[in-house]
Amino acid sequence: MTDVETLLRPHAEQAFAHELAALDAADDRPRPPAWRLSPWAVVTYLLGGTLPDGTVVTPKYVGPRRVVEVAVATLATDRALLLLGVPGTAKTWVSEHLAAAVSGSSTLVVQGTSGTSEDAIRYGWNYARLLAEGPSERALVPSPVMTAMRTASIARIEELTRIPSDVQDALITVLSEKSLPVPELGTEVQAAKGFNVIATANDRDRGVNELSSALRRRFNTVVLPLPATHEEEVAIVTRRVEQLGVALELPPVPAAADEIRRVVTVFRELRSGRTVDGRQALKSPSGTLSTAEAISVVAHGIALAAHFGDGVLRPSDVAAGILGSVVKDPVADTAVWVEYLESVVRERDGWLDFYGACREVTG
Repeated sequence: MTDVETLLRPHAEQAFAHELAALDAADDRPRPPAWRLSPWAVVTYLLGGTLPDGTVVTPKYVGPRRVVEVAVATLATDRALLLLGVPGTAKTWVSEHLAAAVSGSSTLVVQGTSGTSEDAIRYGWNYARLLAEGPSERALVPSPVMTAMRTASIARIEELTRIPSDVQDALITVLSEKSLPVPELGTEVQAAKGFNVIATANDRDRGVNELSSALRRRFNTVVLPLPATHEEEVAIVTRRVEQLGVALELPPVPAAADEIRRVVTVFRELRSGRTVDGRQALKSPSGTLSTAEAISVVAHGIALAAHFGDGVLRPSDVAAGILGSVVKDPVADTAVWVEYLESVVRERDGWLDFYGACREVTG
């Protein structure tokens, strides 16, 4: 059996197995068919809490409780769940943890791309067996969706809107009839109670394919918002950076709070087009400047500080990462960034070192 501690990125059900087991033991509420936990316990797993035995369940998602409750309630019905939001709003993260808490496994995943074929959603064939034996159950290669239907599990479809529209529509029969015909064998797979689908999508990136009205009706759409407040986003970034540091075995870096707060401030101001005090309008760059990108910038900065610095996270450690996140269009975004540095950063008390580090990497 694989030692979880040796894995670079354990699945949710591996990394938080002790929390799931504690919730299972403490959970005395009704559970839908084939669910590992009750809807109440699933929400507790996502949002965190303390169990009667003293077990602390860490928050996996920081956001409105009602959003999580609606998502979990959807999975308890015959409606599929579509998590919608701009890039970096934890759609994949929430999808994985929901599947882990409901089914005990988050690995039945279809990764949507422009090259995703219908086989990835329905089924394919082992062509060596197909040629030797003809169409048979042994020659059939089930998709994650078909496997989830058979095992009463949650199937996850990441980036649904990146999948070509005609391939997306292969889901319509699955979601409406709860069956998947296999005409080559003259049979079908009928979904067991407990099966459902969680899809994620965003409408901001290039290469997005709109969902047909017929498919969209099969989903209950839940929009995951950006963090509502500065403090909320700082807390999210701090928690995830700490988790990444442990997973990557980075040396501990003290006094990172100031730079985390500064990175979040820069991202929120450029994202919203206004300074935190509301007094100055700003131009926004073309990128999304998501919370996920802020986490990446800080984690990269900690690696620099730990391995090539003095062990303290400083402006010079995060400047290059911020520049890479902000400047996607070398011409337009660079102009926005330089204007922000000169009109906001340079004038802000206590930010002179940060201004100098950013000017140095910007050129």
